[in-house]
Formats: sequence, C-alpha cells, structure tokens
Amino acid sequence: MMRNTRSPLSRLPDETTEDARQSVIDEAFMQEALVQAQLAWDLGEVPVGSVVVKDGIVIGRGFNQPITSHDPTTHAEMVALRDAAKNIENYRLLDCVLYVTLEPCMMCVGALLHARVARVVFGAMEPKTGVCGSVMNLPNESRLNHHAAFVGGVLAAESGALLKAFFALRRQK
Repeated sequence: MMRNTRSPLSRLPDETTEDARQSVIDEAFMQEALVQAQLAWDLGEVPVGSVVVKDGIVIGRGFNQPITSHDPTTHAEMVALRDAAKNIENYRLLDCVLYVTLEPCMMCVGALLHARVARVVFGAMEPKTGVCGSVMNLPNESRLNHHAAFVGGVLAAESGALLKAFFALRRQK
C-alpha cells in the first residue's frame, strides 16, 4: 500500500540552491531506502533497500528477499519497481527516481531501463557485481535505447556500514 510521504523540500529555505535542494531530497529518500534495508536484515537477508519516488512521494518500496522468497530476482530494486508499477498501474515508471542503498547489478539496471526510470540514486559501491562504475558502466552504453541519470555515493558511508556490520555478524555465527 502506498503511503504519502511528506516532501523533504518543505524543510528548506526558499533561497537554497538547486544542487543543495537535490542533495537534501536525495539524502531524505536514501534514508527511506535504509529503512527498507533494515527490514531485509531483520529477515536475515543482505541489507539492501530501495524506494521509488514520483513527484516527491514514495510510490514503491522494496528490500532484498531472494533467500526468503526462493527467488533470485527479488533484489531490492526489483521489488520496489514491482510495487511502484502495481501502485500506479503502469509498468512504465516515467519521471520516477529509484533510490537504492547499493550500486545496482546488471539485472537491476536492465529492469530500471526497461521501466524508463528517469534517475537512479545509489549509496555504496558494489565492487563484485555493480555495473554503474564498479565492474563496468552499463548505464553509459551508448547502444542502449533508453538512458537514465545514475548518481552514486549518496549516504554511501551509512549504506556501507550497514552491509559491513551485517557480514561481520554473519561471520561470527
């Protein structure tokens, strides 16, 4: 079910620069993605979370759940995309922004491009499977028929710390 989330813009003074406004917005919605990541952790899943935003409102939420769902495609981004598409009753997520706590993999970038998401904001880099600059830079492939803006590093320290703590705890068990 879609919840109305108050826009982070309501807390900014009128004279704030556009870059500063966007940074506040990105951090606020990345915090929402971090909440989703914690839900994944609570289920024993790798803590990655995602939200889809349209016109300043969260329309889709998701967190990693391939272990509990027995489905390798249920990455946080995929779950959030499905939730958003269902909520707006359209598989095209035009003018939407997806926030995710970890650099997307090849499968997720493909889905994001097929959904026509306008912008993707991610937190920590993923050196083993990330394709937005780590292993390769799939979004910059000129032969693709759709392109979106990809921005990395938003709340990367917080996202990375959550992942490190999860895996440190897992190694102790």
